[in-house]
Amino acid sequence: MSRIAVGGWQHETNTFATIRADYEAFKMADEWPAKQSGQAMLDAIDGVHLPITGAIEALTESGDEVVPLLWCSATPCSYVTKDAFERISSELLSQLSKELPVDGIYLDLHGAMVCEHVDDGEGEILFRIREMVGLELPIFVSLDLHANITERMVKMASLIDVFRTYPHIDMGKTGYRVAKLLSQHIKHRGRLFKAYRQLDFLIPLNAGCTLMEPCRKIYRALPECITDQVPSLSLACGFHLSDIHEAGPAVVAYGYDMDATQSVADNLLQEIYRHKQEFYKEVWSVDDGIAEAIRLFNEQGRTIVIADTQDNPGGGGSGDTVGVLRSMLAHDLQSALFGVLNDPEVAAMAHQHGEGAELDIDLGGKFSSAGGPSLRCRANVCALSDGQFTATGPMYKGANMQIGKTALLQIDKVFVVVCSKAVQTADKEHFRHIGIEPGEMDYVALKSSVHFRNDYEDIASQILVVAAPGEVYADPSILNYRFIRPDVERTALTT
Repeated sequence: MSRIAVGGWQHETNTFATIRADYEAFKMADEWPAKQSGQAMLDAIDGVHLPITGAIEALTESGDEVVPLLWCSATPCSYVTKDAFERISSELLSQLSKELPVDGIYLDLHGAMVCEHVDDGEGEILFRIREMVGLELPIFVSLDLHANITERMVKMASLIDVFRTYPHIDMGKTGYRVAKLLSQHIKHRGRLFKAYRQLDFLIPLNAGCTLMEPCRKIYRALPECITDQVPSLSLACGFHLSDIHEAGPAVVAYGYDMDATQSVADNLLQEIYRHKQEFYKEVWSVDDGIAEAIRLFNEQGRTIVIADTQDNPGGGGSGDTVGVLRSMLAHDLQSALFGVLNDPEVAAMAHQHGEGAELDIDLGGKFSSAGGPSLRCRANVCALSDGQFTATGPMYKGANMQIGKTALLQIDKVFVVVCSKAVQTADKEHFRHIGIEPGEMDYVALKSSVHFRNDYEDIASQILVVAAPGEVYADPSILNYRFIRPDVERTALTT
């Protein structure tokens, strides 16, 4: 029986955003559990769709001893503060030190963490662990599909493997796969060779969706390339909103035959370049998008879903912009739903006055200036919730959501769900838990880019991605990068 330490630390950093991730952001529960260590960590993540839960399942099946370290996450936003990084690093290393010796380490990381004082958060974490355990101990890591894989990460980790779906419905499967590889590697102890290839263009966030081409075909072909000689091959699309030197897509491969490993990585790289032009995707301007939604509904008579992609809290948005809502009201939409909007002030006011109250409010526009000013409006309070519910969709399934005081408001003919935290609206339960069924609405506008698609595909006759003002900039070509490599091409979007 091998003793394998398991832990995780998740943050996707949008360096163009305003709000920073402090220590409290990692301590609190939101879409994911609060920061926990030891046995409390195992209890908190049990039944939640995360890479680390899949890893624990695999290690238990293999008869290995699971040694829990620490797991935490914070909603994507701007830089992780120096204080948060140093405190959590110290806690993680302290927990690991208590448990040594171990035969291997599995880590559930994101791959796009940027801190106030460290550009490559994951590379720094791995370096500090290596200083403690030495160069020989196997450290296997699972990363998000939006990881910016750096040379330092590859050097410090024994193996890196990446999600194959966006929406990330394979998080548990990825953790399971990586932990199985770790368990087998410890038993057989062959030499692992690495191949690392960076691409010279950026893939916009929406273009990485694996329900659409070209990522659909690229990712579906990956398992066919896996062999006993090369058990791990991955493509990370990168996160174009992290302005660091090594931002962008990368291929990594790991195998027990050096030539085969290099060859598989090169073949995947060439395949991606063959489809390069297909990464140019359409994003609607907000008013044109709402007008198109009306046309499509009149033609098809079924729910139209509108993705407010540039205020997606899953990409670092503040979750409180009202550009899409303004357009919905201006176009006099009826049977329409918008959310989930981050406005704890309005949510608290609704709870104070109760259901049935009519309120004059300044809605949204409180956390970031990028989305414009608040919306001055009159709203009826239709329903109230404590914001606690269990997600049921494939992305967040099993997660005990805690989004704070929540209210269902009606503004003209548009229903708006307002909560008290920035949360990505990727699960129907965000709306259902407060008594409104999205499938019964003609129009549903939600704060997400891609993660909602699996849960909403059964009700959506069409999905339109619109770019209202916000900090999750959909088009890399408009951004003022300071640190990225000068030869990296910034793919422009069509509108």
